[in-house]
Amino acid sequence: MKALNVVVLLLIAMLFVGCGGPKGTVAQQRTEILKMRDTTLADLYKLEPISKDKVRKAAGYGVFSNVNVNVIFVGVGGGYGVVVDNSNGNEVFMKMGMGGVGFGAGVKDLRAVIIFKDAETLAKFVDKGWEFGAQADAAAKAGEKGGAVGGAEDVTSGMEIYQFTENGVSLQATVTGTKYWKNNDLN
Repeated sequence: MKALNVVVLLLIAMLFVGCGGPKGTVAQQRTEILKMRDTTLADLYKLEPISKDKVRKAAGYGVFSNVNVNVIFVGVGGGYGVVVDNSNGNEVFMKMGMGGVGFGAGVKDLRAVIIFKDAETLAKFVDKGWEFGAQADAAAKAGEKGGAVGGAEDVTSGMEIYQFTENGVSLQATVTGTKYWKNNDLN
């Protein structure tokens, strides 16, 4: 019976994650993503003022929003974002999905800013988009209340990631695989 409960909870979590993202026409979805980007960057610059200069000097940057749900030993997530090439201002709208195993419970609305230090890493991310990593965190935040654990993480020599929670409660230690890909409907 317990296995059935876990399966049902996981299916509910996957449904919840799948319902996220901007809705409406292509123009409305793009506008919503760009609004999320601008808000996320403004929040990051308040939390980490040095990040503004890093974003400006970088080859490019990506800003993503995703909802991550952890139920017992399985976590799933999904979201959206945009990658900007600083050399020409080109914007590439992207989707993301994640799955993981490990101990955890909770729901997080996560924001991430990825700074690409060189053009090669930027191009590789847009074209191939894989990230794999281990994750251990604790976060509790709802609106203006609570706190979040995050900061910059240098995941390769070519990029740096800032992560923080928008709203959510989570306690987890998981190995998570994340896939980023171009959103063909918005590009």
